[in-house]
Amino acid sequence: MTETFEEMLEELREIIRKLEDGDTSLEESIAIYERGALLVKRCEDLLTTAEMKLTELGRDR
Repeated sequence: MTETFEEMLEELREIIRKLEDGDTSLEESIAIYERGALLVKRCEDLLTTAEMKLTELGRDR
């Protein structure tokens, strides 16, 4: 299943909430931090692709 940018962003928000709440164990914190790092990379990749498409569209005028 492919996640949308918005779904990944919402999951990142949830990860931040869990990391900040202080109730998450060290092991879980590490696991969700790793998941968060992956999501950030994927979001950055999507934004870079979108930016390139917009730049290309701007040149077509």
